[in-house]
Amino acid sequence: MKFFVTSIILFFGILSYGQTQQGKITDELGNPIENAYVTNLKTNTHAHTNELGIFSIDKTGVSDVLKVSALGYKKANYIVIELENTIILLDDIFRLNEIIIQPKLSAMNIVSKIDLQTTPVNSSQEILRKVPGLFIGQHAGGGKAEQIFLRGFDIDHGTDVAISVDGMPVNMVSHAHGQGYADLHFVIPETVEKIDFGKGAYTASKGDFATAGYVAFQTKDKLDSNSISFEVGQFNTLRTVGLFDLLGKQNKQSAYIATEYILTDGPFDSPQNFNRVNLLGKYSVILDDNSKFSISASRFSSKWDASGQIPQRLVDSGAISRFGAVDDTEGGKTARTNVNATLSKSIDENTFLKANAFYSKSLLSGKNNLKVIFSLFCKA
Repeated sequence: MKFFVTSIILFFGILSYGQTQQGKITDELGNPIENAYVTNLKTNTHAHTNELGIFSIDKTGVSDVLKVSALGYKKANYIVIELENTIILLDDIFRLNEIIIQPKLSAMNIVSKIDLQTTPVNSSQEILRKVPGLFIGQHAGGGKAEQIFLRGFDIDHGTDVAISVDGMPVNMVSHAHGQGYADLHFVIPETVEKIDFGKGAYTASKGDFATAGYVAFQTKDKLDSNSISFEVGQFNTLRTVGLFDLLGKQNKQSAYIATEYILTDGPFDSPQNFNRVNLLGKYSVILDDNSKFSISASRFSSKWDASGQIPQRLVDSGAISRFGAVDDTEGGKTARTNVNATLSKSIDENTFLKANAFYSKSLLSGKNNLKVIFSLFCKA
């Protein structure tokens, strides 16, 4: 009898520690927290959350204590009371000594996220500069896509780097100005949540343009608060941004609208007369099976005058200044309309399915040229 009782206790003990605990970690607004670190204090097993905030930890049963930590959030101990749990973490300051390096995590991407939140940017050009080793330049006015340089590659306007926003490719496969033309000006910097990047053509899922690397931006699902900001500067520069939450603090769905307007003459002898208008709307919902569906629509348009390229000999002779022009009638106008729908479903801690469908229409016109690009694409 004693042997039987002992066997039963041992059996259920082994069964208990053979269980797998699944759960989800979010902030106070219900946003999933990626790369949160979860440790079972009794069995010393550990796991981390995926981009949907979902984790799966072995050898964990009811009444075990989980220690949960994430950068920018207060640490918490959680007692397991059921096999499916949602853990909410409170905001806190960033502590660099809490960064945990694992083979499954990209440490530089985590650091870049901290950099983005602690030193915000106010232009799409500065967003690209957040990628270590990536340099950009601008020519022919502020309306064209930037000239990109990475890992010794002159990428032109995107030929050798794959750029995406919420899974939607920014690169235009066919474009008269250059294959892979990637105009990121439709992105409002204040809506960017994180930046994922990689250098080298090592990830087949990033597509043909990832010769030198890839940069993937993800926009916010929710806004912390409504805001309107104004910035003024030299050269008749004005920038205003509006962020407006539409549904308030709800657990499973969110929606917001973001707007941006920029006006500047630039430092040139002939005014650039540059202006750009941006509009973004996004709706996200967490479905009953913990999958996430998002749909967004954006529109931007801009126009400008450009001083163009000038010969060095005219600057050396004093005929014009380095900010002068031979022909100041260059310039153009550009616009892009996007509709993007994404469905993400977690299969386990390290595997999830993401289906993406988008519509994109791009216009770039100058004094003597016109390019119109239309795309309709689905991927999974």
